Amino acid sequence: KPGEQKHSKEPSPLPCMHLAVVACGDRLEETLIMLKSAVLFSSRRLCFHIFAEDSLKPEFDKKLKEWPSSYTKKFEYNIYPITFSVGNAQEWKKLFKPCAAQRLFLPVILKDVDSLLYVDTDVLFLRPIDDIWHILKEFNSTQLAAMAPEHEIPKIGWYSRFARHPYYGTTGVNSGVMLMNLTRIRNTQFKNSMIPSGLTWEEMLYPLYQKYKNYITWGDQDLLNIIFYFNPECLYVFPCQWNYRPDHCMYGSNCKGAEEEGVSILHGNRGVYHDDKQPTFKALYEVIRDFPFEDNLFQSLYYPLQSKFLDTVHTLCGRIPQVFLKQIEKTMKKVYENRVIVYLGANHRY
Repeated sequence: KPGEQKHSKEPSPLPCMHLAVVACGDRLEETLIMLKSAVLFSSRRLCFHIFAEDSLKPEFDKKLKEWPSSYTKKFEYNIYPITFSVGNAQEWKKLFKPCAAQRLFLPVILKDVDSLLYVDTDVLFLRPIDDIWHILKEFNSTQLAAMAPEHEIPKIGWYSRFARHPYYGTTGVNSGVMLMNLTRIRNTQFKNSMIPSGLTWEEMLYPLYQKYKNYITWGDQDLLNIIFYFNPECLYVFPCQWNYRPDHCMYGSNCKGAEEEGVSILHGNRGVYHDDKQPTFKALYEVIRDFPFEDNLFQSLYYPLQSKFLDTVHTLCGRIPQVFLKQIEKTMKKVYENRVIVYLGANHRY
């Protein structure tokens, strides 16, 4: 009617995607490069949960606030101290790598978070987190976490050859990239090898560690393998391109998903970003590290990457550059197209 005001209801913004990481010792730079890769490519808002030693907190604050506002507006972050709710804190802290066991306690600490993607510090996103976040919708009614296999080929896998404890499936799973429905984890009674009835996640952790501590090699990852050995219906297994490690190319290419689709998430374990054993992994790390935020992605990221890859063709991983470049090229094209469309749309209104 004349004189009446129209009220157009804005669509409510999507809740943010939660990303958790645990950083201790000398892992500050690695963690920041991982977070940078997440912000560069993702479209939805991100919530970072950074668990760090007290000495690293001021550095994280300082560095993240130095990023340009066009990127800092895409995320919010919280920094938490390293804490363990059950058992002996010093024992947990020394399990495998410093502080790595913290990831086991995320469902207990982040009580208000429904779902979460946990990654190790040595992970790089080569496509938007949005894409792995969608896998949460593929969980059936019993699944509450998702991980990739530790290996594709049992005869050269570590667990299938050396493990002295139960592990998931034929090759075990790798916990460097772990998608979790925390609400389901908190509400589930888990079958176990200690008592006939079920135990909650928090009740189970320390007794499980006490029972198997003399048999585990990879710390918290081994404990997760034991948990999902007894509760296989709780795990969703995603393909290897979501957790692509040197093992997938250094013995010949053995990740079919990456050959078809390209690497989605790169996991540079064994310190390969910082030595010359796997120059392909190091090249990706250095190019993302050195990328100036406000610059052109193709000019300052993709082309330097192509150039660096030419120097790695003599290596087993370097012989398959398309596996590393396919997804990142697709992602950058999408980012570029979105910006052009937004820019043209903004100009079209005037």
